[in-house]
Amino acid sequence: MITHLLVALAVAAPDATLADDVKIGNVLAHLQAFQAIADAHGGSRAAGTSGYDASTDYVAARLLEAGYKVELQPFHFDVYRQLTPGALAADGKDLGNVSTLAHSGAGEVTAKPDRVGMGCDDTDFAGFEPGAVAVVDRGLCTFGTKAARASAAGAKALVVVNQGGAFDGNTGAPQKIPIVGVDATQGAAVANARLVTVATRTEIRRMTSHNVIAQTRTGATHDVVMVGAHLDSVEAGPGLNDNGSGSAAILEIAIRMAARYPHRAVRFAWWGAEELGLIGSSYYVNTLPAAERAKIDMYLNLDMAASPNHIFGIYDGDDSDRVGQGPGPAGSARIERAFEDFFVSRRLPYTGTDFSGRSDYGPFIEAGIPAGGLFTGAEGFKTQDQANAFGGTAGVPFDSCYHRECDNLRNVNAYALDVSADAVATVITTFAGIGNEMQSASSP
Repeated sequence: MITHLLVALAVAAPDATLADDVKIGNVLAHLQAFQAIADAHGGSRAAGTSGYDASTDYVAARLLEAGYKVELQPFHFDVYRQLTPGALAADGKDLGNVSTLAHSGAGEVTAKPDRVGMGCDDTDFAGFEPGAVAVVDRGLCTFGTKAARASAAGAKALVVVNQGGAFDGNTGAPQKIPIVGVDATQGAAVANARLVTVATRTEIRRMTSHNVIAQTRTGATHDVVMVGAHLDSVEAGPGLNDNGSGSAAILEIAIRMAARYPHRAVRFAWWGAEELGLIGSSYYVNTLPAAERAKIDMYLNLDMAASPNHIFGIYDGDDSDRVGQGPGPAGSARIERAFEDFFVSRRLPYTGTDFSGRSDYGPFIEAGIPAGGLFTGAEGFKTQDQANAFGGTAGVPFDSCYHRECDNLRNVNAYALDVSADAVATVITTFAGIGNEMQSASSP
């Protein structure tokens, strides 16, 4: 356990770089504060909870102390919760544990089953009898598409059958009918039954949360360098790696920049409800007037910067790895090169990582804003080649506590976090052109 760490608000030495001033002890102190917040609020900092609100208060307070003007940007979202486990019976016989798909409607339905194949097209439901329970196979299209087709056909409930074992799923948006997922054995029992009963207890509540946004007091505002990290955790745990690590790192960078004079303004953001679908960052980008959006030259993202079995993954802005998604918007490649230059200068290994759409760079890319950043690994397993390059253990997840209760202070790799924070500080310096307190704001 990391204890007795204090944030020191020292003035930058005239010859110190921004990366020099970002001390790992201070970053860890912010993480300790996030842990204390989670401990005091039921073990979580998830959006819509008091733990998240306390996290925004902490970040805002540190920024105000450093001299920033802070905006708490409100946004609204729906929170889905499963109140009790889903239940399924065939001809009165309980079929055991089934998963309630996220955003399922609530209710109890007893009706005859009607198996309709994949359930991805309207033609799959030709001849479907309204009032029946639709039974579909998993695959080929999203759960949301299957749910929409079933509802439109008049199904009173939906059962999604996997070809293998049990699974969890998400329909992506609130649904009107109960929806459960079952394994292949349960699916066969449902298909052969005369009547099936599907029961779910869920709720969807409208919530309000906030993004935290602050910008340097100096620097050109028509060519902004933006840096962000999501502040919320999942409900299961405190989220100290995912993503207290990124939030703490950019908070300390922002504090250290308060005594400096960037030639281009740097805007920092701590996003809410990322874990619920990039809601906070999407709201920010989508509601920003086009003229203001055009003033953002680039967006840098830091999500999971302290994975225990880490890699140093640089987002593949030019798609040189030819893996997954294509390149980012024009300008993303230069961000990738700037991060690569940092690791080369430190003689540290790095690898490319795909713009998979799983973090807050997504809305910026969709808006045509160049993006980049770092990622030290989530639930994926480290390969032997990666272990050879970065150390650690092959065949083990980068973060075995990903989205779990154990994502606490003991789950934080201080070395990976230190390097990640230095890398982001260095890239900010590269693009923003940062002086120190001994220079005037108009210095070249």
